[in-house]
Amino acid sequence: MSKDRIIFVTKEEHESPSNAELIADDPNDPYEEQGLILPNGDINWNCPCLGGMASGPCGSHFKDAFSCFHYSKEEVKGSDCIDHFRNMQECLQKYPELYPQEEEKESPPQTEVFPDQDSFSSPLSNSSDSDSTVPTNSQRAS
Repeated sequence: MSKDRIIFVTKEEHESPSNAELIADDPNDPYEEQGLILPNGDINWNCPCLGGMASGPCGSHFKDAFSCFHYSKEEVKGSDCIDHFRNMQECLQKYPELYPQEEEKESPPQTEVFPDQDSFSSPLSNSSDSDSTVPTNSQRAS
């Protein structure tokens, strides 16, 4: 349930003091946003927080996996749902245009940070320094 309520008024209504009465939220109102878990403990498949995952070509796989996890009684919650999640993942991978992978969608390119090369001497470099810790090909041959 959201903390704010939006009420639309006309310009004329806005010019005079409001006489609107806000009524308490009705938990049985089918149009009221209930959140992910309904008051009776069921999953609200219409919750916008699911981002549409409950519909589409993999919706049934998602519902199976999520339901299994939600109702899981295992000590490690969801440990009995691995097959459901594997089936869902296999389905998601069949539709990359509908279900982009997180690393493709959000992650910046991975870059490795190395010390300044002028102050760093790699033991794997082909240096001819006499104090090199890795023998060069000519040193191995002798």
